[in-house]
Amino acid sequence: MNPALSKIGAQMSHLTGVRAIMKDIVETLRAGKGQEFINLSAGNPVILPEVEQLWRDCTADLLASHATCSTWGDPKTAVASEYGEVVCRYGASQGYQPFIEAVRDDFNRRYGLNLSNNNILITPGSQSIYFYAANAFGGYTADGSQLKKIVLPLSPDYTGYGGVTLVPEALIAYKPTLDIDEKANRFKYRPDFSQLAIDENTGCVIFSRPCNPTGNVLTQEEVEKIAALAAPYNVPVLVDSAYAPPYPALNFTDMTPIMGENIIHCISLSKAGLPGERIGIAIGDPEMIQVLECFQTNMCIHSPRYGQAIATRAIASGALGDIAETVIRPHYQQKFTVVENTLDQAMPKDLPWCLHRGEGAIFSWLWLPELPMTDWEFYQELKQVGVIVVPGSSFFPGLREDWPHTQQCIRISLTATDEELTTGMQRLAKVAAEVHQKVLVS
Repeated sequence: MNPALSKIGAQMSHLTGVRAIMKDIVETLRAGKGQEFINLSAGNPVILPEVEQLWRDCTADLLASHATCSTWGDPKTAVASEYGEVVCRYGASQGYQPFIEAVRDDFNRRYGLNLSNNNILITPGSQSIYFYAANAFGGYTADGSQLKKIVLPLSPDYTGYGGVTLVPEALIAYKPTLDIDEKANRFKYRPDFSQLAIDENTGCVIFSRPCNPTGNVLTQEEVEKIAALAAPYNVPVLVDSAYAPPYPALNFTDMTPIMGENIIHCISLSKAGLPGERIGIAIGDPEMIQVLECFQTNMCIHSPRYGQAIATRAIASGALGDIAETVIRPHYQQKFTVVENTLDQAMPKDLPWCLHRGEGAIFSWLWLPELPMTDWEFYQELKQVGVIVVPGSSFFPGLREDWPHTQQCIRISLTATDEELTTGMQRLAKVAAEVHQKVLVS
């Protein structure tokens, strides 16, 4: 059967960004049975024993607990398991109240805030938050007279932003400035405020901090400046904090969540060990939160509650925050050190290369300024030596300017073993030298 698709159906039925490349990676792994690949493409977090045990313990506690509740068939009060209440009943669109309260209390205690329950919405993963916001605040106005832009102030950024809007022409990204340390072979992206336009034509602003794919962390001053540019136009600024403190705390540099009247702070528990449970948390002004909640009610009623129930225990006890700082962060920070040390040793001295400064997240980002082929072609060359990475051109959604840089970068996952990372970077350095040498010879 080949049903006719609507305009939106045609748009949403196509894979974008990394998802499209993952199809090629899966096919490569299937076709290469018997061949050993070092897969440095994965975005799935490592299953760390201490983290898995935390979720096992919280699950056991949920199964053993009881709560007082009302039954549908009997107006009398009965004692039933909390597990039954969580899994066997519908809940409020806003989220599981004990979980909302645990997040509220934890953020108020950690950061000296005065959040109420009305500041918080629980969603099925943080990706859904950006979908709600992009289509609630961005796109054409109700009368169709104006296109409200969805602004990505710093490109490259998370590839998933490319698929969140139902109005593709609304998405626009801005080229950054590059802070380059050629001697150290390091660089960092910074917002180019001389080009960034946030005005009456802007619907919302979205960026990740720390950033997937680059590991970049916008400074507090940069975030506050973006929020200040948006404030006069009542434009929401969504800060994608999927790698930020307090959980999973995958920041390798000091940073603190930044709150503000027009800021929606967005959290995910995926990299804190619960990617399968799809838990997103939006924290912001109650009026903005209410808009997103209504969108969610119309779309899926409410988020799954099992993951919220076990996460309530992990957050309220302080265990999740502790494990994030003592187990999750050190694991990935050490992996980044392996990548940068190996590249420093293995890359040819006469070959231009720059590694983005490792400020957070679970990826490293390599830029080859004089790469004599596209990033996709370099990805294919690496596959020939058993190394799989992700071509960087997937991470520039919304960038309309023609910029060679977009085809000179690759993303390297930090989820592999030390041995795999070391061998992978050595092979990468050798291939990089070979493709440059071929150009010189020809």
